[in-house]
Amino acid sequence: MYPSVTPPREVKIGDAAAFAGTTPRAIRHYHQIGLLPEPERGGDGRRRYGYDDMIRLLWIRKMSEAGISLDDMRAAFDEARDVEDVLGRLEETLAAQEADIKRQRAAVQRLRAVGSPLGLLSPLVTDRLSHLPSGALRPSDLDALLVTERIFGPLGAAIQASVFITLATHPGLRAEADRLDAADAALDDTVDPHDPQVEELAAQHCAHHKALEQAMEAAGLDEAEEKLFEIYDADLTGDEEDTQMSAFEAVTKMPYGFSAARTRCIELTARLLYGDLSAGS
Repeated sequence: MYPSVTPPREVKIGDAAAFAGTTPRAIRHYHQIGLLPEPERGGDGRRRYGYDDMIRLLWIRKMSEAGISLDDMRAAFDEARDVEDVLGRLEETLAAQEADIKRQRAAVQRLRAVGSPLGLLSPLVTDRLSHLPSGALRPSDLDALLVTERIFGPLGAAIQASVFITLATHPGLRAEADRLDAADAALDDTVDPHDPQVEELAAQHCAHHKALEQAMEAAGLDEAEEKLFEIYDADLTGDEEDTQMSAFEAVTKMPYGFSAARTRCIELTARLLYGDLSAGS
């Protein structure tokens, strides 16, 4: 003989959550956002959930597993929006998630193949530098590329990569770059911005920049840069502008902590380079 079991007319929130496969906290949230009507409380002041409430909770669980948002669930229950519209937007969301996962997997694969943080940069940048031997790129090089990619996008960083290719393949230019970096670091707050050494260092930076440009042209890197524009234009998805910022914004948001002397050295170097370009145009 089978035992007789009489189901309850109503259950407490803990039992409702256990049966629906959710939590009491989630159910309370459903009440707050209007997804699940809040039932009347019993004589002990606790909510009691009936058959209709449990049916709603089970459908919420199924819709959640399908990836439907809580807002769309509410609209679907209220019949304020066509279900096809909800499912169409859900499909778009899932497609975007799949694209994100694909990009993430590609980034992980590049990182494993390259074996350094270089693989985390855009493929346009990674492809230009992946042929360099291990150790040819310094952490400061990658830091500079990271900042440039944030401001000017993959194309800007890929063009800047020419500098690091040249430094990696020209020991003399790399040594001069190291010397200039050390001299820049010495321009601390104790140095007067109008000290003659600031102007002299700016002139040395200008000369080094020109030497780099000559080496890049000799290696055909300028021609490679022109091809980058074609590659980049072909790969554009339309979302790039949302992730970039203007150079002006970058200046106001990216901290460097340069001293007044070092800032003036940078400005003088730019003036020297810009003046030469203006004279040659």
